[in-house]
Amino acid sequence: MADPPGCCSACATCLLCPYSCQWITAKKEKRKGLRTTKCDCSWFLFLFCVFLFALVWLYFAIIILNDFHNFNEFIFRQRKLWLDWSQVLLIATAVLISYSSVLLVLALCLQLCGQPLKLHWVHKVLLILTALVVAAAFTGLGIKWAEEWKSARISLQATGPFLHIGTVGGMTLLAWPLASFIYRTRSAGLRAFLLLVYCAAMIALYLAPLGITSPCIMEENQLPPKPALVGHRGAPMLAPENTLMSLRKAVECDVKVFETDVMVSADGVPFLMHDEELTRTTNVQAVFPDRAALSTAFNWTDLQQLDAGSWFLERRPFPTVQNLSPGDRNETTKQRIPSLEQALEAVKQSNISIMFDLRPENHSDYQNFVSVTLGVILQSGIPLQQVLWLPDGFREDVKQQAPGVQQVYGRKRLKNEKEPVLHVNLPYQDMSSEEIRQYRQDNISVNLYVVNQPWLFSVLWCSGVTSVTTNACQVLKEMKHPIWLLPSSTYLMIWIVVDCVSFLIIIWAFVLLKKCSHRRQPAESETDVLLTKINSLLQE
Repeated sequence: MADPPGCCSACATCLLCPYSCQWITAKKEKRKGLRTTKCDCSWFLFLFCVFLFALVWLYFAIIILNDFHNFNEFIFRQRKLWLDWSQVLLIATAVLISYSSVLLVLALCLQLCGQPLKLHWVHKVLLILTALVVAAAFTGLGIKWAEEWKSARISLQATGPFLHIGTVGGMTLLAWPLASFIYRTRSAGLRAFLLLVYCAAMIALYLAPLGITSPCIMEENQLPPKPALVGHRGAPMLAPENTLMSLRKAVECDVKVFETDVMVSADGVPFLMHDEELTRTTNVQAVFPDRAALSTAFNWTDLQQLDAGSWFLERRPFPTVQNLSPGDRNETTKQRIPSLEQALEAVKQSNISIMFDLRPENHSDYQNFVSVTLGVILQSGIPLQQVLWLPDGFREDVKQQAPGVQQVYGRKRLKNEKEPVLHVNLPYQDMSSEEIRQYRQDNISVNLYVVNQPWLFSVLWCSGVTSVTTNACQVLKEMKHPIWLLPSSTYLMIWIVVDCVSFLIIIWAFVLLKKCSHRRQPAESETDVLLTKINSLLQE
């Protein structure tokens, strides 16, 4: 490799020290005759790959925040430890991406300054550890949370056009250090290889929009109506889940349906509770320390003694808890487990619908649970069309006893349905935009859960979904329009402009650095001749 060009000594020193972990000036480095070897180039390539690897994980980490509350609940059920693990995830990811990006920037600056890329062994070890940590994170995601891969696919519909622009911009900036390296190296084969790889990558990026699809690339007049909001256990970011306060907060967020979970007490009273154990959302361990915490093992009198609200203030399951007013905090501490009868009365007065699961499905007395629950519904006087029935068990009995209840299915429609399916309730990962549009054309109501992030809500809105179940009703309520909506002609214009500007900048970078390299060559040649004469005189 040719001798490096001159560079500001102070700048080069500041770059060399953190990258090589040695306090050595650029002049001393140059006098030592150090060069960037093939091994150093290999480590730079590894650094670049680790940076991209960590960047992809950062993208995944942001995407899975929509579902991270489920992970927090899972950890609590397994370890009885409550912590907002999303903060741990984001902090760890930020550290990894910051470390690799700083090293990459240092390496690129050193390359532009013509300094050797002598990565210190400490950095090498840390880079290997970074790669292993990110690989372990992806492996764990694939094993324990495989459905998030589908979430990533959906996210590309929301971010694809912008990821394309960002990637083109990043690769365009990479042209400067690449051109500097190509004009400095003496290996023709290496120059040809790097140019070939870079050109192939840029051509692929320029043509990438041909494969980018998004439901939000449409005309304004084609946008479907805004999806209705279904409060997941009420408004769990504003009040303790499955309480009357949570129901009231959901109504204030203009939800159309209150989604909840029903269990039946030991003495036959249906009540609202999600977990099979009372530990997470009540103070059962303090009131009944010697009893098992199974929800269905308690009678209604015992359940009424439990505090169903204070845990919300103590554990802060969502960051929004810290913003509660003094009045809301006081009301939270007074919450008790509500019965289904109380919830139906509140729903009837609020003129919204109620949709619920009946748990636990594997209970030996489940048929009696269905009968008791249905009896409470019929006695409540609520219009049956406001009741959305989710449980699959003994569904035919429910149809016969309460034909007015709306049947909601937790599956897609089958080819040979005996009765038409009018309502489906599915995870948002399980339906594509094309399926949503087809169901909409066939007048089938589609509710997808759990949708908390505005980007996801925007994609489903553009796809034409009927409603979404959400924890963040107070956020989605304020959305009057999808985050972005682009007519296809506008996106085509952006695509062409970005590609053209990128191409011109790349050509400019290579031409400019070629001129700079030609200016350096005469001076370098004269220096080489002088050094050769001095060496000959010394030998004589």
